[in-house]
Amino acid sequence: MRYLLAAGLLILHAVAAAAPAGPDPDITMLPASAGDPDPATVTSGSLDGQFGPFDYKAARRSGGPFWVRIRAGDGATALGPMPSLGLRKGRHLALQVYAPRSGGAAPLPVAATLPAFRGEQKALYALPGGLSPDEAVYVRATAEGRGAETLKITLAPLEEALAQGAEQGRMIALAFGSLMSMALAALLIWFVLHERIFIFYAILFSMQALYIAFISGQGFDWPGFTFARAFNAHAWNVPAALSGAAACLFIREIADLRRYSPRVYRIFGWLAFTFVVLAFANFAHLIGAGAFVAPIGNLIFVGVAVFTLVVAFLAWRRGSRAAGWFLIAWGLLEVMTIATAGGFLVGSAEPMLYYGLPLSMVAAAILVALGVADRLREQRLALTDAERRAQTDALTGVLNRRSLIERLDAACRRAQTRGLPIALLFIDLDYFKGINDTRGHLAGDACLRAVIPPIQAELRQSDVIGRYGGEEFVVILSSADAAAAHAIAQRIRQRVAELEVDGFGAPIRLTCSIGVATSDTLGVWGEHLVARADAAVYAAKNSGRNQVHVALPAVA
Repeated sequence: MRYLLAAGLLILHAVAAAAPAGPDPDITMLPASAGDPDPATVTSGSLDGQFGPFDYKAARRSGGPFWVRIRAGDGATALGPMPSLGLRKGRHLALQVYAPRSGGAAPLPVAATLPAFRGEQKALYALPGGLSPDEAVYVRATAEGRGAETLKITLAPLEEALAQGAEQGRMIALAFGSLMSMALAALLIWFVLHERIFIFYAILFSMQALYIAFISGQGFDWPGFTFARAFNAHAWNVPAALSGAAACLFIREIADLRRYSPRVYRIFGWLAFTFVVLAFANFAHLIGAGAFVAPIGNLIFVGVAVFTLVVAFLAWRRGSRAAGWFLIAWGLLEVMTIATAGGFLVGSAEPMLYYGLPLSMVAAAILVALGVADRLREQRLALTDAERRAQTDALTGVLNRRSLIERLDAACRRAQTRGLPIALLFIDLDYFKGINDTRGHLAGDACLRAVIPPIQAELRQSDVIGRYGGEEFVVILSSADAAAAHAIAQRIRQRVAELEVDGFGAPIRLTCSIGVATSDTLGVWGEHLVARADAAVYAAKNSGRNQVHVALPAVA
């Protein structure tokens, strides 16, 4: 958790210097009772005595055009030789800016129109050079349709305002591109692995990418995305709700809730459904219920965010490292979201919206990707362990009979393709039943385990040993003819004869009988080779045990 807080503090520190700088202008507004005078009358100054405190909501309630008077005041000298007026507004507001010139009104051209958060725009106007503290400019505002109801006025050097707008645009484009690239990569991986966690990852972070693109305002001006202007706030609210649904489905998979907590698994399923309903509820304004959707949606988002953190924490405590990665990522997003909400309360949310939130989303996508990779690693290790258990004998650790026969068939096919011989050793411990009867089954088990190391000591890396049944073992010798196999069998027999097993009274001495069968002399393969080696073992036992007997071809 301390790493989460440290990451949040670093991002907060990185964006602290991103707030726009400039003097606070003196802003007044012409009351609605004055009507809509012509620009020349307004800029002449004859109506300046009627201008009062600026109240945007009151101006909009009047329903008609309204005029705003702006003076730089004592901060005019700080604006430099190229001052600019920034008017942050809803896209539905049409603005004309006038400066008094030679007894008339000179309209000021728009130097640049920059996208702003929540579907707004920031129109920049180059002000006349050498703006004095008492010199004023006048803005006429007219609403055309619906949009974000705001009008915020700032003064700043033009070069600084343009540079800041370009930097903010680059930040959002970088975050959008990063999130979409990772979502696309997850989708491509899903086509190969068919793990649905990649689908949920792709939906989650593609919706996050659309959310940050449209809530920042940048996406509305991108080629192919301009159609979203008609949706206004729905353009970011719907992706936000759908990303919440994807997050609910994602946490079920990465925390493996189906196995460890089926009840919580089902709860997240219903929460995902709730978010989908919330996405469609964004259009409730069409039936006059839009005012209820936003507060309900905010409560759902907060409640699910806290619940998700708790579930991820418990899954991490249970031992899920993947859930731990998700916990850090989700916590980082919540820290940035809370910091952004706090910025709105104190009036300085823009740095967090343009820098903190996008950076936290990209960081969360990376951390969650690490969590997915960790989960796949755990699954692979579990699968490998399960396969190993399925293929090996639990007592001795060598291959079991089924896996041994599979390996033998594969080795025979390989040897036949390459024109090489293959040899089989059938090893049977002598008098093993007597050990079980007199010393007990624990002693017998200890003897079975004890003979494995001496046998393996004489084998090559390409050779395979398996337990065929009871006290019988089979060794597959790749590319070995009869002479080589006989030599290896003799060394194994000698090593076993030197073995002593302690811990069950007097030391237990073991011997074994070994039957050798080779494809180059017998012309048989697979289980026929096993049968010939088994017959050779009986011949070795009939000859007195503790011997090696090589199977010979049948006489015609």
